[in-house]
Amino acid sequence: MKLQKLILASTATVLTIGAGLAFAQFQKPEDAIKYRQSVFTVMANSFGKIGAVVKGEAPYNKDEVAKNAAVVAMMSTLPWQAFGPGTEGGKAQSDVWSDNAKFKAAGDKMQLAVADLNKAAQSSDQESIKKAFGAAGATCKGCHDDFKKK
Repeated sequence: MKLQKLILASTATVLTIGAGLAFAQFQKPEDAIKYRQSVFTVMANSFGKIGAVVKGEAPYNKDEVAKNAAVVAMMSTLPWQAFGPGTEGGKAQSDVWSDNAKFKAAGDKMQLAVADLNKAAQSSDQESIKKAFGAAGATCKGCHDDFKKK
């Protein structure tokens, strides 16, 4: 378990550094759009795996739930740099830029919720995981409702 945590921490560090470098590499708005969509795709994949467990569609495996929650929590820190000025487009509504304070608040709320999910996933308390999953999902839905094109 200690080795797994070390590997996860190392991966997070590399991705964080890489994300900083990626920001400097957004030569075109399309690059930023692809980057943020890729981050959200990875998050959705891992979140969906937890959702299958929460819904009873997949068996509960503490290590798998914890791994996926850690991925979601780490990835939740990455997409925001790709919403800078001049990166309009993709599936993002114009409100992302015109009401950036509201968008930032929604992103912060989501990051806190997935951090709570990550913490709950470290326990064996499936009810805590279900509750945290529901709260995190609600923040995702709220942001999609307000800021994602239908």
